[in-house]
Amino acid sequence: MEVLLVLGPGLVADRELLVSLAETTAKELGVGLRTVVASGPVETAAAVAGHDGPVVALPADSALIGDAPDSVVWYDLTVADAVLGANHLHGRGVWGLVWAVRHAVHRLRRPAERIAYGDHPEQWAEERVGGAPSTVGVLIHGGFWRSIWAADLMDALAIDLADRGWIGWNLEYRRPDRHGWAATTADVAAGVAAARERHPGARIVLFGHSAGGQLALRLAADDPGITLAVSLAGVLDLGEGQRRFLGEGAITTALGGAPDEVPEVYAESDPMRRELASPVLLVQGSGDGLDLVDINRRFAAASGVPLLERPGDHFDVITPGSPIWVETLAEVERRISRS
Repeated sequence: MEVLLVLGPGLVADRELLVSLAETTAKELGVGLRTVVASGPVETAAAVAGHDGPVVALPADSALIGDAPDSVVWYDLTVADAVLGANHLHGRGVWGLVWAVRHAVHRLRRPAERIAYGDHPEQWAEERVGGAPSTVGVLIHGGFWRSIWAADLMDALAIDLADRGWIGWNLEYRRPDRHGWAATTADVAAGVAAARERHPGARIVLFGHSAGGQLALRLAADDPGITLAVSLAGVLDLGEGQRRFLGEGAITTALGGAPDEVPEVYAESDPMRRELASPVLLVQGSGDGLDLVDINRRFAAASGVPLLERPGDHFDVITPGSPIWVETLAEVERRISRS
């Protein structure tokens, strides 16, 4: 497999840096890379049409997106006013190219079925099915609840679960920076309900990463039917996190204010203040940010919830093959086998 990187006009970035980053990422994925520099939309369209494999094209061209094949991932370094299509990523700067290349490869290497659970373009899940599964792994991505981060963050875990015989249910949802906190929490509940309806009788295991860990534990407090909710480096103390200005004020933005301004929202949403209705497992890399290490240790001590803390950083907990993920999944399978 070879990734085609198409660099179109209007890029405000060092092209050698972009190519070097894409080459490194492609090598990590075990694929090749070819680069085309396009002077305009005609050359971009020709390059895309002539490649049989994954394509990453930047910047996104709204005039071409509708006619481009599903193998193309469009990426804007800057924040876009709107998501231009199902395969459009944006706003993550130069490092975001890494995620765009990964997304392009993962979606062709292990295709998913996209299932809508609502009418909004961001209300969907991508399902990958392995074997004759009896467990649905619902993956809830993080990104400090900001719209620039999306479900592609959990592609690799969804594939890993499917390869192990699970159903990987990679959930997208409306983020609160553009749609409000109520939309986000409603979407997560609706997305999990859709997985349950599609697979009646299956065990439901939530895997929430970072901000997604908070969303997973909120649902575990609301829904006693979750088999297990796994928080992977979760942001689990919203009140203290807001006071510490985590994510440069991300909690205030997401919830719509400080604790004294919207106390009812914090009371409903802060895992540190909720009683859990379903079993929970905490996972935390010891090499992650110290505030997250602190929050997860304090949450475990206050709640009695088991904490698996092992060497690893913020993304090792969602990287298949990393020691902390391998141990996490072994512990999860041990726990759900008793359910």
